[in-house]
Amino acid sequence: MTEGFLEHVNITVSDANKTADSLCNLFGWHIRWQGDAMNGLGRTVHVGTDNGYLALYSPNADTKGAGDTYNSHGGLNHVGVVVDDLDAAEKRVIDAGYKTGLHADYEPGCRFYFDGDDGIEFEVVSYK
Repeated sequence: MTEGFLEHVNITVSDANKTADSLCNLFGWHIRWQGDAMNGLGRTVHVGTDNGYLALYSPNADTKGAGDTYNSHGGLNHVGVVVDDLDAAEKRVIDAGYKTGLHADYEPGCRFYFDGDDGIEFEVVSYK
């Protein structure tokens, strides 16, 4: 059997362009594709690296927050991002106006968390 790999995750956000710009600035990512979402129901921006990305979808209609995702089946709990320099990444996150928290140092790496746009939690981890 051929081993699979994660190509992308699709997340609904209030403003796909704003969230994509923020993630590009924080993590050095780039926009891979952007345009109208399927059937013209909104906008989608693919942001990430050449190997994987987040598909950020903004519907034309108003949306509401997901609530407590840790206690909902199918909830998105957080997005994990690996960086080489955890301290530099945390500085960029703080400089962008986000509050970091839950710092942890346990095998196999060090990490911190922050809530990004639309309350989406990010885990930033370094394995060095």
